[in-house]
Amino acid sequence: MRYWLMKSEPTVFSWDDLKQAPNQTTCWEGVRNYQARNFMRDQMALGDRVLFYHSNAKPPAIMGVAEVVKTAYPDSFAWEPHSKYFDPKSSPEHPIWVMVDIRYCHDIDPPITLPQLRQIAGLENMILLRKGSRLSVQPVTPEEWAVIMEVTHSQGSC
Repeated sequence: MRYWLMKSEPTVFSWDDLKQAPNQTTCWEGVRNYQARNFMRDQMALGDRVLFYHSNAKPPAIMGVAEVVKTAYPDSFAWEPHSKYFDPKSSPEHPIWVMVDIRYCHDIDPPITLPQLRQIAGLENMILLRKGSRLSVQPVTPEEWAVIMEVTHSQGSC
């Protein structure tokens, strides 16, 4: 099992949106960064755990835990001219972008804010906390996951 952090702006798709989605599941569309796409395409597996992170929020925070319930498949939003995720270079015959499906597991209550994360021993090398890190999908080490689960008193399971 691998661990991930996936960022979403709460005004675009929030943690509450995931909880209210049918079967508390959604596709994670719109990733338009090659490194993030490669993580989803090449490394994400069924059952992997995800920290759902509200970016561009005041304050940014880890809101909860989700799990990968469908592995990478073509992101059809790239083929829809009226979609904000449209990419004219991508096609059903030659898809460039992928998405995965994630499902709600449990809240982290209270959420862990970015300033709090910066203060937690064991997270000093977390990608999220590196200056200039903007990846919307990023790996979390098993050690970092364990620290976050311990701090939040979460079981980390779904």
